[in-house]
Amino acid sequence: MAELLLFHHAQGLTAGCLSFADELRAAGHVVHAPDLYDGNTFAELGGGMGYAEQVGFDTIIERGRLAADGLPNDIVYAGFSLGVLPAQMLAQTRPGAAGAQLIHSCVPPSEFDSPWPQGVPLQIHLMDADEWTLPPNEDLDAARQLDRTVESAELFLYRGDRHLFADDSLPDYDEGAATLLKRRVLGFLDDIE
Repeated sequence: MAELLLFHHAQGLTAGCLSFADELRAAGHVVHAPDLYDGNTFAELGGGMGYAEQVGFDTIIERGRLAADGLPNDIVYAGFSLGVLPAQMLAQTRPGAAGAQLIHSCVPPSEFDSPWPQGVPLQIHLMDADEWTLPPNEDLDAARQLDRTVESAELFLYRGDRHLFADDSLPDYDEGAATLLKRRVLGFLDDIE
């Protein structure tokens, strides 16, 4: 069984984030899903992004770092969209990461002043026409660069333009893509064991 620290997206720790975590637990994995928003959730992505901007992205990342305190270093770090920031930061900067899963987003490794750590497995899951990841945003370009340059990286592109397609509590949910994503996530975690 793998141990995973899973960070929610900009709409907060929604019922969909919790059900995703519960599905991984049901498969036998240990999942920590901290609330980086102090209980706040948002019906619209714009409202959640406004809250994140108000709190500050550095603060969100720091809350993620604090959530990892007391957990083993050799765990998998995962994040949905905004949650990719603390997940990717921890995977790149906290020694001993067992792996990372970046869902709905990806940032250039240079954001955290270090290259991707050698030997740390990585999965990236994006929709191929999601406006949140296409230029002028760097997500898709960063994901492709990691896929090309990191031997242990896998980029999975799903057909469609939805952003939070794996959260079954939101309108962007895409059952087909989410089911395939969960199968790939579980396969990745099973390989960590």
